Amino acid sequence: VQLVESGGGLVQAGGSLRLSCAASGRTFSTSAMGWFRQAPGKDREFVAAINWSGSSTFYANSAKGRFTISRDSARNTVYLQMDSPKPEDTAVYYCARSSSPTPALTQSNYNYWGQGTQVTVSS
Repeated sequence: VQLVESGGGLVQAGGSLRLSCAASGRTFSTSAMGWFRQAPGKDREFVAAINWSGSSTFYANSAKGRFTISRDSARNTVYLQMDSPKPEDTAVYYCARSSSPTPALTQSNYNYWGQGTQVTVSS
């Protein structure tokens, strides 16, 4: 299983950015997926998760109302739409595949991780 993130970069506060995570492997459609992030000097933290079918989503409080997670099983891809980002959203964003169909907030539930993509939000 490989997860490859893309779409990171520099964005102005209040703008928008969409991250993509392309997954290999036939079990993508039966696995929950998540996005996490790690800012400099901080621990990696949960951002958003989506269940296997896309019918249920979960967000960290910091992401609610601004970020949207979605998935396209035909393309084996999960997305994170970031609207109205803030400078405090600056971090390396990681895509992860869960070991179960239901989404989880804890990192230990995810068994595959991407290499990360840098997001920098300027004020």
